[in-house]
Amino acid sequence: MALNFRPGPRFVPRRQKEPEHRINNRITAPQVRLVGENVQNGVYEIRDAIRMAEEQGVDLVEIAPTAVPPVCRIIDYNKFLYDKKKKEKEIKSKQVKQVTKEIRFTPNTDDHDFDFKTRHAEKFLHEGAKVKAYVQFRGRMIVFKDRGELLLLKFIERLKEAGAAENLPKMEGNRMWVVLNPKSQKK
Repeated sequence: MALNFRPGPRFVPRRQKEPEHRINNRITAPQVRLVGENVQNGVYEIRDAIRMAEEQGVDLVEIAPTAVPPVCRIIDYNKFLYDKKKKEKEIKSKQVKQVTKEIRFTPNTDDHDFDFKTRHAEKFLHEGAKVKAYVQFRGRMIVFKDRGELLLLKFIERLKEAGAAENLPKMEGNRMWVVLNPKSQKK
């Protein structure tokens, strides 16, 4: 009785990521400019700079490799990376992400549906989101472009206290659309 044995995928060892900065003996320049704390700022030979870093028990890190001579700093590299990631995360969390909500109409949208969708749009604008309203024309409805434009102008008029239109309604393919930006709220 023979067993069918099929080997798995070929083992490929992971490549180690190249560090973001050159450190210690990976720095190739003959001279470097040292900056930072615990060191006299100035231009040093690479071996002297590495020796100074070893005496302090930290790393020599190349901060600006394109400068002439390259700028280096004597710091603990792992702590440097940790602080850098922490700052990036903080900056990312403070960024405001602009959200765009879409509201769809047809040229035959009746008053109740229009009021319902307008209330939703007003809520979105108060929350700080942009609102993109569009009238979808299907088939022979394209004949009623004027109805669609009147509908969007009425929509803009209703929401003039909550938001302002970026521009007048535009026709694009079988859609007529307009974008409303929220008015800045005093906090």
